[in-house]
Amino acid sequence: MRTPSPSQTQDEHSRASLELLYHISRELASALDLHEVLERILQLSVESVGGISGSIIVLDNHGNPVDSAMIHSGQVYNQTTDRLMDTIDKGLAGWVLQSREPVLIRDTSIDERWTKRPDDAPDRTGAKSAVSAPLLARQNLVGVITLVHPSPYTFNESHLELVQAIADVAGIAVLNARLYTESQNRARVMAALAESSLAITAALGAKDILQRVLEQVHQALQVEAVSLALITADKTELVIKAATGPVADEVIGLRLKMGEGIAGWVAREGKGAITPDTKKEPQFNQKVDRRTGFETRAIACAPIRSKGETIGVLEAINPVNGTFDPDALLLLNGIGSLAGSVLEQDQLLASLQAAKQSFQELFEDSIDPIVITDWEGNIVDVNRPATFAARRTKKELLGMTIHDLHEIDFEKVGGPQFSNLSKHEMAYYESALRPTPDTNIPIEVYVRQIILDEKKHLQWILRDISERKRLDTLRDDLISMIYHDLRSPLSNVLYSMDILASMLADESEKYKTLIDVAVRSAERIQRLTSSLLDIKRLEAGHSVLNRAPIEVVDIFVDAVDAIHPLAESKKQKVHTILPTGLPTLNVDGDMIRRVIINLLENAVKYTPVGCNITLGVAELEGGLEFWVEDDGPGIEPEQRDAIFNKYARLQKGGIGIGLGLAFCRLAVEGHGGRIWVESEVGKGSRFTFVLPVDETETAGEAIPL
Repeated sequence: MRTPSPSQTQDEHSRASLELLYHISRELASALDLHEVLERILQLSVESVGGISGSIIVLDNHGNPVDSAMIHSGQVYNQTTDRLMDTIDKGLAGWVLQSREPVLIRDTSIDERWTKRPDDAPDRTGAKSAVSAPLLARQNLVGVITLVHPSPYTFNESHLELVQAIADVAGIAVLNARLYTESQNRARVMAALAESSLAITAALGAKDILQRVLEQVHQALQVEAVSLALITADKTELVIKAATGPVADEVIGLRLKMGEGIAGWVAREGKGAITPDTKKEPQFNQKVDRRTGFETRAIACAPIRSKGETIGVLEAINPVNGTFDPDALLLLNGIGSLAGSVLEQDQLLASLQAAKQSFQELFEDSIDPIVITDWEGNIVDVNRPATFAARRTKKELLGMTIHDLHEIDFEKVGGPQFSNLSKHEMAYYESALRPTPDTNIPIEVYVRQIILDEKKHLQWILRDISERKRLDTLRDDLISMIYHDLRSPLSNVLYSMDILASMLADESEKYKTLIDVAVRSAERIQRLTSSLLDIKRLEAGHSVLNRAPIEVVDIFVDAVDAIHPLAESKKQKVHTILPTGLPTLNVDGDMIRRVIINLLENAVKYTPVGCNITLGVAELEGGLEFWVEDDGPGIEPEQRDAIFNKYARLQKGGIGIGLGLAFCRLAVEGHGGRIWVESEVGKGSRFTFVLPVDETETAGEAIPL
């Protein structure tokens, strides 16, 4: 028999290796499941190289182990990644991953790269010889394979080359299988999240939502227990709000401080975490286990987020198969985010319902009648006072329009289309409620746009002002009585003063001064009573009857003369600006004179001692502008319109303005003019009014005042 030559032996060895690699390629090409690929690689490698035991570890793109398999004496073991972590950290596999080079250890007892174990002793069956190679795919490190034998010097360079060749072929298969598994896991996670989304969003109320969340976590991760805790308002504690499992009732309501235990850490940091073995985790807090007697072996914990903020945590405890799947945290994070969104929506809904309930209570308990209509005026809702005021049932009112209840001031609301109200403004006017054809109740109407059930409506507040109107009538009657009762005595007083002045014309000057004081005081009372009567007439819509041509200079002379003693008593100076050539006014001279006197008296009243007051007039196109300017304290912006109202009192040092400015407004407007005030607090006020000029006759030279 002829002995084969070395070249023939080498050729046969190469042919066998190629056949082996071809066979391995075919075997691996037919599998996509990562576990199945790992098992086939290990089995074919052990059979081809001759090892007794071996392991293969798969890495993700970040170099973290995601899966592994181990074979011993022909039996394959899965779920060994955690056991092989020590090898990755400081063993032979870790060295290969760091260097990306294959390695041959003929005798493990004399090589520092091998991590010694008790089973590796000379008299034991542990590894004595080892060979390891990196799994590369397109220059990317995807894992490491290691084969061992219980006898030293079993492996040689040929075995190393063969293991490296197997690793090169297996690298692509492992990468493909890993990517396929990752895609399957993602699809499973997405399906689970989609199912969870449907289940959770279908829940009604916070308690139902929490229970659905727990059920979905329990079903998706297959664990013994699940708990959900929310952060307190002061962000100092976690409170367990819901739980499933053997001791669920005992843990609900338990509190953990922020940062305490794994759940507290996740709540504080806002990051998810998986603890595969609580005994090896210093952060794990045994307080709950000691209280309940439950043994927590492994935990997956994820934050519950709302609007980017952590509001609680989800904990899955003790997976049924012993370890959490690689995608467990991804799935738990997804359910946590979903739970946060749904809880936020539930809180918003609860707040909305509470606000709606509060509005309904305020609506029903309001003292004033309130009517809600659409933009066509159809009544869609009323409160109880509205039914009492309208003397109809709610059902009857819902078949009516707002026009049926009162006469609308279309000028204020913007016509039948209520155009003014679409600008979010409130309209106010007075009208009368018609509960029956022969009954009119005076009302103030406040109407504005509101949003109800995401639709625009109009809210009408119908405030009964019958009592105010009654008091107004009594007050007006009192004013009329005062006027009529004072007019005759005042006329007698003034007539008597004239006679007395004539009788004492040649007597002492002091008598004349006393008579002047009495006459001026009586004239002031007469002006007041005349103004009271004019207010009533002008408010009733009566026109100014006593119009006659009058020169502005005459009005100025009389007005300044009337307030001169008051101004002199306070050492105030009254300046006049009276241009020449002003047109003649066709007005009620007495009424306009009283307007200017009222403005001057107010100026004297509020101007400090020794200051200045100015009365002026200027010609405008089609009219004359009059003004009274003082150095007084000024008027606050929010009070400048109110001071022209009837009976308004602007308190300044305990003194009120009263009826004077109300008369001024009515008198000026009765002549077709307008009046206003400009003021700066601390720097005085300027009252201005404009009167139209009908005749353009030019007056003579102005008389200095």
